[in-house]
Amino acid sequence: MELFDNEVFKMFFYENRLKTFEGWPFDEDCACTPENMAKAGFIHTPSDNSPDIAMCFSCHKELEGWEPDDDPEKEHKSHSPSCYFINLKKNVEDMTMEEFLKLLKEKEDFILNKNMEDTINKFKEAAKVKRDEIVKSAMGEE
Repeated sequence: MELFDNEVFKMFFYENRLKTFEGWPFDEDCACTPENMAKAGFIHTPSDNSPDIAMCFSCHKELEGWEPDDDPEKEHKSHSPSCYFINLKKNVEDMTMEEFLKLLKEKEDFILNKNMEDTINKFKEAAKVKRDEIVKSAMGEE
């Protein structure tokens, strides 16, 4: 990873996160406006089945099923209490270099842990399938 690659840092900035909320189902007269979502660190990551999926750019926590009265900051904090970005409560422009580097480290830690978790789960599933095959073979059920 190039340390200061523009793509790595793009979503660190509020304006870039806000741009992702095109087509967001909540706009006015509610708590989860695009502006509030972006301030809380979310980017809009809709799917065909769920037009209201939002993911934190830092901790990668995905939330969906938003209601108009949901407060994005409170929801983020309650579903991802260890997210450094939401706990820091600062715009990237106002962070010290130490805070910025810690944010980058935490973001990378979340990604690595998620990848490791996914790999472990795939391994466990493959092991279960293989075990079931061995048991069936041993019992003569092929």
